[in-house]
Amino acid sequence: MRYPIWRIGVFIVAAIWPFYWLYEAWRSVLGPDPGKVLMDRLGLGALVLLLITLSMTPLQKLSGWAGWIAVRRQLGLWCFAYVVLHLAAYCLFILGLDWSQFGVELRKRPYIIVGALGFLFLLVLAVTSNRYSQRQLGSRWKKLHRLVYAVLGLGLLHMLWIVRADLKEWAVYASIGALLLVLRLPPVMRRIPRLIAKKAPSATKT
Repeated sequence: MRYPIWRIGVFIVAAIWPFYWLYEAWRSVLGPDPGKVLMDRLGLGALVLLLITLSMTPLQKLSGWAGWIAVRRQLGLWCFAYVVLHLAAYCLFILGLDWSQFGVELRKRPYIIVGALGFLFLLVLAVTSNRYSQRQLGSRWKKLHRLVYAVLGLGLLHMLWIVRADLKEWAVYASIGALLLVLRLPPVMRRIPRLIAKKAPSATKT
């Protein structure tokens, strides 16, 4: 396994936050509704992990270091894990495991449908993220995994619908997402190595 220390470090950083938030809930520092705070933090954490995952390819292109790509799949799976925990927190703390309330929730909060659709897309990506699926799907694998862009759009729409009264924080994540999508456009991706090659000689001269 390449970059074992780097991989372990990423694993620890991604894993520690849910436990820390649970510790905060145990200490009663999350306010009067800790379940909702946990749910919101897990959802936001999933969005942050998705943005970090999408940044791995541009970072590899900019730096030339393959370690970014080495942890991309792990980060994607952590994003999925956070979404699963976010959904579990919703079912436990909001629904109270009362499934009869789910239909009522859908009518009152249609953004749940958007979130559920993003979860289904992410589930497909997680299930097919292994090398076996890559071999079986061949060239179709890359096309399938372009669903990640739809997941990003749905995630941002889900968040926008929830925080529409205060768009400042949402605008930050949306701007980062837009920048990452622009950087992944083929014409932009092709220009990045050229820009690095032009800067390299000038750096060596100085």
